[in-house]
Amino acid sequence: MVFIQKPSLDQINKSGNHTMTGFLGIIFTEIGEDYLTATMPVDERTKQPMGLLHGGANVVLAETLGSVASSFTLDLTKQVCVGLEINANHLKSVKSGLVTGTTKPIHLGKSTQVWEIKITNEQGQLCCISRITMAILDKK
Repeated sequence: MVFIQKPSLDQINKSGNHTMTGFLGIIFTEIGEDYLTATMPVDERTKQPMGLLHGGANVVLAETLGSVASSFTLDLTKQVCVGLEINANHLKSVKSGLVTGTTKPIHLGKSTQVWEIKITNEQGQLCCISRITMAILDKK
């Protein structure tokens, strides 16, 4: 098991109230043994002027998933995780509906973690693939 803590979906979703996560309508939907899934609407909050899902919104979903999942692997009384680097390849445009992101770990080290995030449309087609590197810091 990757996650040493596993809060309820309700707890995770409430923690995003009054943050970018809440503003964009990101909702966590599933926590597995080694993955975390969330959805995000494609609407006026997440579209760019041409009516397509904004690439930056994809990155927000990806960073949110990777960061939250990473935090579940830590004793947060002793350590914190912060994003060090993120990349995203936007593979297919989305005009409406929901996108779903799922993150899984690639590397869980003592000082860094790497998480892969796949974002799909409602037809299950891959729209974006992202990778985030998290720095693991000891609390002082």
